[in-house]
Amino acid sequence: MTTYSNRPLLLALSVTVVATSLAAVAVPAALAVPANSATAVPTLTWRSCAQPGGPAGQECADLPVPLDYADPDGPQLTVAVSRVRSDRPGARRGTLIVIPGGPGSAGVQRLTQKGAALQKELAGAYDLVGLDPRGIGGSTRANCGLDEEDRYMTTLRSWPAPDGDITENVARSRRTAEACARNGGAVLRSFSTANEVRDIDRFRQALGEEKLSAWGVSYGTYVGAVYAQKYPRHTDRWVLDSSGDPDPSRLERGWLANMAQAADDRFPDFAAWASDPAREAEGLRLARRPQDVRPLILSLAAELDRRPRETTTAGIALTGNRLRQALQSALYSDASFEQLSGLVVAAQDPAVTPVLPPELAYPLPDQDAAVMVAVICNDVRWPASVASYRRAVAADRVDHPLTAGMPANITPCAFWKNGPVEKPARITAEGPSDILMIQNLRDPATPYFGALKMREALGGRARLVTVGHGGHGVYLGNGNACGTGKVTTFLTTGVRPDRDTFCAD
Repeated sequence: MTTYSNRPLLLALSVTVVATSLAAVAVPAALAVPANSATAVPTLTWRSCAQPGGPAGQECADLPVPLDYADPDGPQLTVAVSRVRSDRPGARRGTLIVIPGGPGSAGVQRLTQKGAALQKELAGAYDLVGLDPRGIGGSTRANCGLDEEDRYMTTLRSWPAPDGDITENVARSRRTAEACARNGGAVLRSFSTANEVRDIDRFRQALGEEKLSAWGVSYGTYVGAVYAQKYPRHTDRWVLDSSGDPDPSRLERGWLANMAQAADDRFPDFAAWASDPAREAEGLRLARRPQDVRPLILSLAAELDRRPRETTTAGIALTGNRLRQALQSALYSDASFEQLSGLVVAAQDPAVTPVLPPELAYPLPDQDAAVMVAVICNDVRWPASVASYRRAVAADRVDHPLTAGMPANITPCAFWKNGPVEKPARITAEGPSDILMIQNLRDPATPYFGALKMREALGGRARLVTVGHGGHGVYLGNGNACGTGKVTTFLTTGVRPDRDTFCAD
């Protein structure tokens, strides 16, 4: 769900990576910390970890957390955490945690990317902190032992065959689930939204804070909403940026399914850009009229289904599904339109060898693929009927040809060997009225109609700022001064709009 830096499958920043055993059922001894550390507030030992381009003075530490919170004195894992102290101590009013998207994104890297902008925008009002969820970046990792072919974006995303057949998707999903059950062990089974929320609260305690403020983006909005549901006394000023439908019966599965309509809602922005006469001189104009861009893309994808093109990446062809995935990824941000249009132009020219975006050209590391799969399968039980997925894909391909049935298709969760340890949280209006939601009107990953479900669930706890813009991620992301100003005002003064409000593009 997330700009590319926030969407699933992010390659996490390595900060003191802690390896885990491939098949251990218990935590390897090398990762264990004294058993009594779980019952006491942990002490954080901070060290410098400033990165080029990141905020000066960034620090990192390792937070011990229980493998299983039902056994707090049992085996422990390590969660990587980071902070940037307020550069204006006299103005400091608290601590704000940056909650990344995904599942699969790193909070430490997110803080590195956004820390300086937040410092400038918030004028020293907060110490800024971030946390790598279990399985990500510098936190304890786990492997599924997946074959390389099963770790490409277009295989982790379950794109049907050109004729809509899902036989290969079924086989890959079963193979992935079996590998994760065989190799991931108890560590992999602990990767869940519920445990991320508990780890955040343990981080709060280690920081010595009674309350946290937060900026959660994409999947991070759900993590933030669950935290606000479970620990309402510990929330201060809470920002949910680009939210999905929190219906506990359709978590993750519903978010994926909603991306079909979301792509349709967002595509006209790309069509307008790609048909603009300004693209002519750039060699990127795809059509004379916006309404002609969609049929061109669909026709080209069908042609690549029949005859894939060689690319500059040896052994990796540009197929119809790789083009479809490139489109889906590019819709996250206007900044990606140029790359997508260039790929389309190259794919139509026999004299040019297309260059794939890096996320399509190379497989993910096994540990990154493992955590992305594990969280969505550990959070909630998915339907197991293969026939129901076949029917859903067939219908979705007709209704939403841009995404060709992928959002409705089967995933490894249909064959997951261990059901959810606990029921997912139901988001309600119970708790303090301290939440500000902000949402693009045309979001390709967390569509507006899904965000309205989150708004409805939160009731009087929240206000919603709608931004008349396309793309995924709003605050400090798309340049909308009105939306950015309302979030900054809330975080620095506590003042929200009296009612839900709209910011024009």
